[in-house]
Amino acid sequence: MNIPRIAYCSPVNPAPSGISDYSEELLPYLGQYADVTLFVEDGLKPVNPALPRHLEVLPIRRLEREARRRPFDALVYHMGNSPAHAAIWRQARRLPGVIVLHDLVLHHFMLWYAANVGRDIQQYVRAMEARYGDAGAHMAQLMIRSRFTDAAFDFPLCEPVLAAARGLIVHSRYVQEHVAALRPDLPVAIVPMGVPLPPPVERAAARAFLGLPPDALLLASFGHINAWKRVEPTLRVLGDLRAQGLDVRYLLVGSVSPNYDLMSLIERLRLGDAVIVTGHVPREQFEAYVAVADLCVNLRYPTGGETSASLLRLLGAGRPTLVSAVGSFAELPAGVVAQVDPGPAEYAQILAYCELLLGQPDLAQALGARARAYVATEHTLEASALGYIHTLACWYRWPVIQRYRPTPLWDVIPESVDLSGAPTSAAPRHPHPRAEDEVNPLIRRVATAMAELGLTEDDQVVLASIAQRIG
Repeated sequence: MNIPRIAYCSPVNPAPSGISDYSEELLPYLGQYADVTLFVEDGLKPVNPALPRHLEVLPIRRLEREARRRPFDALVYHMGNSPAHAAIWRQARRLPGVIVLHDLVLHHFMLWYAANVGRDIQQYVRAMEARYGDAGAHMAQLMIRSRFTDAAFDFPLCEPVLAAARGLIVHSRYVQEHVAALRPDLPVAIVPMGVPLPPPVERAAARAFLGLPPDALLLASFGHINAWKRVEPTLRVLGDLRAQGLDVRYLLVGSVSPNYDLMSLIERLRLGDAVIVTGHVPREQFEAYVAVADLCVNLRYPTGGETSASLLRLLGAGRPTLVSAVGSFAELPAGVVAQVDPGPAEYAQILAYCELLLGQPDLAQALGARARAYVATEHTLEASALGYIHTLACWYRWPVIQRYRPTPLWDVIPESVDLSGAPTSAAPRHPHPRAEDEVNPLIRRVATAMAELGLTEDDQVVLASIAQRIG
């Protein structure tokens, strides 16, 4: 029995990328159809014990040697707009294969790669000018001076990745159409993103667990918080709702970009008593915060062409959710989410949806139920794995597709969240600074920015340079 062999190159936890969770959930289903060898960043030790138990896990520097020793039947590289993909990008150019493109816009990654791996920032500047002319050269000068603007999203800088790919797997028509315009000869397949369907969490128990008021109306946003998540218009809507006499609070669950002064914005709008910023929270608390939300706000503009696994997790949990009607989010069917148009109408639409869905809980519940049913039928891990297998079999000309193992290699369905512990108080709106933070705010901000970029203690050259500049 000749089981096809797949070389699968991806971040996994603890690598700071949402694609780490994505791959750890997909791999046990992919392993039903093929023998998968997982290649990870050199020096990374997976924290998920199921990975080395069920798969061969090797450092990515060994990929070429392993491929020469016994050729693989398919090569798969996962690319996203994050430093966690640096070694993958380096290897994908040396040994071409199928690239899974998670973000159409790779601009910020390519800038980081030129500065930190190529150690030649002018390489990035030259690439911007060569591909986009004078406008690209001007944008490059702004970016290398840390003057980040929305206009950077108009320069995706994904062309080198498309040139290196034998074929491309994407998760939306939006990305497929943009890729076709840039490289019409490249084979592109749309494969649905799969997520596990979480077990229901009881709302009242979750509020007690988090120490949140049982009767307040709660808006919630999840994931990394930055200027593109449309937090400011949502905060202004929150102020209007409270001015109407409604007891509405806003939960912001996730890390905050050091380049986004969220706390000053909250204070300027005089909403300190109505907003809770949690920072990063462990899984049990995260699932509890999802359960307590009356309405989730998952807006983003501009878009990098991503398909959001965090959004699918909210929908799978049955939460009524607002999304921006851009990119892949505009492809969600009617009745599954409430879509908000970016631009002049954005604020008014957020306000109107909040008034409607907070004022009519039955309507919000029906929207959430349709969202969960949509994820349960259209975004299963089984369908995602099969989509991968059919695509790889076609492009690499496998003679047969067969399910060699009757069940996934391991169980990824989340366990029910244990809310039986003593109630906890909700996270502080302004986290108390630690003693070391008070010593030097500059060091705190630099450390946060370095962590956001994915730097670790192993990046000695970069750390030495940063320390010298601070000094």
